[in-house]
Amino acid sequence: MKQQQTIDYHVKFAWQNMFNKYNQMAASFGITQAIGYMLINIDEEDGTAVSNLAGLLGVKATSLSRMLNNMEEMELIYRETAAGDKRSVKVFLTDFGIEKRQLAKGVVRKFNEYLDEHFSKKEKEIFINLLIKLNDITVAYTVD
Repeated sequence: MKQQQTIDYHVKFAWQNMFNKYNQMAASFGITQAIGYMLINIDEEDGTAVSNLAGLLGVKATSLSRMLNNMEEMELIYRETAAGDKRSVKVFLTDFGIEKRQLAKGVVRKFNEYLDEHFSKKEKEIFINLLIKLNDITVAYTVD
């Protein structure tokens, strides 16, 4: 089977192009796609536990720690340790982080509006359902 005939090739190829496009757009605001995604996923009022961010982003602890350190240096976030549990750390957005978060959300909204213009409602529904099915069967796959 040729690479271009596999499902995973096209999913990876499409995602890589989307990722690169997001990085280009994010760069114009002085951040990366990953930082923008992180900003969008931090609860603006209550903060978000570091352990929850690792799961959302699907990154290892060392990568997450490096990213959080960079975001602190950029003054986008700050961390607070829970009073009752020193192991529990929450991440909060600074005012600058909130500003960048709004920009990131605008980029995502605008890009998704662009995508919506190029797919019918039915095509989008079918595509999303296929991706859900792909995810489900991927998770269920076992190696013999």
